[in-house]
Amino acid sequence: MSVPGEGLAKGLAVTLKTMTRRSGTQQYPDVEPDLPPRSRGVIALLEENCTVCMLCARECPDWCIYIDSHKEEVVVPGAARARQRNVLDKFDIDFSLCMYCGICVEVCPFDALYWSPEFEYAEYDIRDLLHDKDHLGQWMATVPPPPAHDPNGEPSKEEATAARKAAGGPATGRAAGGPAATRVRPQRPTGPADPSPPTNADA
Repeated sequence: MSVPGEGLAKGLAVTLKTMTRRSGTQQYPDVEPDLPPRSRGVIALLEENCTVCMLCARECPDWCIYIDSHKEEVVVPGAARARQRNVLDKFDIDFSLCMYCGICVEVCPFDALYWSPEFEYAEYDIRDLLHDKDHLGQWMATVPPPPAHDPNGEPSKEEATAARKAAGGPATGRAAGGPAATRVRPQRPTGPADPSPPTNADA
């Protein structure tokens, strides 16, 4: 059974506790905020790693990535013919449309896109939020280094696979030292065939 005024007393207790607590207001922009290491600010482009695979542009739900390229021939010494490679001509991201979902960074197989914690890139003109490849490349200077691996944590999948191979165990599948799972194929009967059903002549 609830006591009359119990809810009011709890609410006043929270209010008094908040009143006696020191204010935590950050004086931005005079004081820079302490952002977490995985903050999503702006997307940076490492142009040297881009192979124009178009995965980021196809997977973007907002269609805010615009890529254009051309092919050129590269003469390889000793090769029978010249090889072709894609050359990046245009890589634009319209941050007025971007919703910062991070899909483009996740699907890039060549580590050409990175998250930068930099968020101070507001513009008076919305058209200036279209960043070209040179502008995106400048954000690479603000990308923090990757965090160090925790020595007490679990090893990554690649490290575990390499360790099993070095120990002579199986690379994938069952755990090292475990029994091998074998598939038993059913045996066909080796006895005489079943007699044929009786016919009218045998009756």
